[in-house]
Amino acid sequence: MSSTSTTPFQLAVCAETVFAALPVPERLARLSAAGFLVEIWDWTRHDIKALAASGARFSSMTGYVTGRLADREGADELLRTAALSIPVAKEIGCPRLNLHGTGLDGKGQAVLPAETVTGPMWIEAVDTLRRIADLGEREGVTFVLENLNEAVDHPKVPFAKAADTIALVEAVARPGLRLNLDLYHAQIGEGNLIELCRRALPLIGEIQVADVPGRHEPGTGEINYPAIARALDAMGYRGVIGLEAWPEGDDELALQRFRTAFTLEPRHPPVMEPA
Repeated sequence: MSSTSTTPFQLAVCAETVFAALPVPERLARLSAAGFLVEIWDWTRHDIKALAASGARFSSMTGYVTGRLADREGADELLRTAALSIPVAKEIGCPRLNLHGTGLDGKGQAVLPAETVTGPMWIEAVDTLRRIADLGEREGVTFVLENLNEAVDHPKVPFAKAADTIALVEAVARPGLRLNLDLYHAQIGEGNLIELCRRALPLIGEIQVADVPGRHEPGTGEINYPAIARALDAMGYRGVIGLEAWPEGDDELALQRFRTAFTLEPRHPPVMEPA
């Protein structure tokens, strides 16, 4: 790799999955020293004062504790716990708060599984997300809606596909709600990732990555992340790309592979043949 190689993206790493054998403050220190932004999940499991004092720069965190999109009782609970999440996000300086199609338990499974998603559920979900966008805009934070996959990790989660989350974010059409496009989940559920990025580009608040199969770092599976990096660069994307993956083996190697996948060689002008 050339010494002039660089990345046009802001690289972040999930502290829940990398250096998992270390105490959280040490994980944050290691990731920050390596120049990465940091992602966390359920903030209720963390010492918020310690996070704020760590000096880490956070990219995203789970933006609710309990609640759901597609029924009124669940929506009210989602709004309640989203409001509780905002002061935490502000205390640690985290700009994006992540949402899912329904509440997930500690193993990532749907608290209220859905066999099918009905028309009334879509209408309720759009209304809920409009309320979420209102909240985010009042408070100066951005909520992001993440796609998942049903086949491997999150069965019977409503609004799981990227096509679903794109449709919901487009229907709301507000700056307080953006898309968290997870390419690992999208590869399992839909594929055609470069065109998916192109389609979603105006809506993206963050992109998350891991390889398939195994949910390990880029370079361990079937996804051509260097090609995706070049395509995103050509599209003009300059936002966050977050590694949300379980290292295949060595944590430091996983970080190196992630950085390499999203590091681009400098462009050189074409060499003109002499006349």
